Amino acid sequence: MNWSNWLYLGAGLILGMGIRWLFMRSSNAASSSSSTALAQQHLPQLQQIKQTQLAYQMAQEMGQFKAGFLARTTHELRSPLNSLIGLHQLILSDLCEDPAEEREFITQAHDKALKLLHLIDEILSIARIEHGTNKLDIQPRSLVEILKEVNQLTYMLAANRNFPLQVLLPDPEIYVLADQRWLRQVLVSLVDTAIAQMEEGSIHISSSLSPTNKTVWICLDVPTGALPDSEPIDFIKSEDTLAETDCENPGLSPGMKLLLNQTLLEVMGGELEIIPPGSNENSNNHTRLQMSIPLASPEAESL
Repeated sequence: MNWSNWLYLGAGLILGMGIRWLFMRSSNAASSSSSTALAQQHLPQLQQIKQTQLAYQMAQEMGQFKAGFLARTTHELRSPLNSLIGLHQLILSDLCEDPAEEREFITQAHDKALKLLHLIDEILSIARIEHGTNKLDIQPRSLVEILKEVNQLTYMLAANRNFPLQVLLPDPEIYVLADQRWLRQVLVSLVDTAIAQMEEGSIHISSSLSPTNKTVWICLDVPTGALPDSEPIDFIKSEDTLAETDCENPGLSPGMKLLLNQTLLEVMGGELEIIPPGSNENSNNHTRLQMSIPLASPEAESL
């Protein structure tokens, strides 16, 4: 075979390899385009599946919250009721030494009954608001005015316990969509709960706009351990433990107050979460209770 034949053979091989490469490239492009078209076709279905999963997750979380609320409510009502039953049993069993002691037991039972009625009234009031029976007056409110009122109502509580209370006032142009009375009550209740459980330290109240500029964050920084958790509690306790808790806490327990405040904020379109020490800007010695409230404009307030 002369050199011209070798030349023709090499050119044919090169031409064949080029045609094969072009064919494989066109096949891969067609496969890629078909896969993209198939993915675009199933994209709405995938989004619907994700939305369904998210709704199911939210339903589960709401169910867990309701379970915690029911357990906490059962515990709150069971404590004074057991004390009331115990006092009545002493009287009915003729264990009183004289009429004066019997009258003292009746007085204590009357006080327990009034406390039980007060607890039921507080829980029912929040339940009616959540159900919609009692309507909230949700309007654009000045956040500065609300925090000033909270400072006036809680300053002496902290001063009497020698706890420094610092309230950083926000921009006067910041307005929130809320019921002023109930938002003020939530903040005062949270500060009062923290003061009641503190042994030392200080309390800081601040606020800031969220990154989306749709909500306002109100932050309550307190010493670690001054805020209870909102998890369901184990309310299967001995009678002695319940009686001791009833004597130490004449009103609602801190955990129950936290759950009721969380419910009020949710009705106003807000949220409540506890940020543990060391998270974000939080120091290792403080726990942050962060509330979010929908943001409103000053123009809406004038209307």
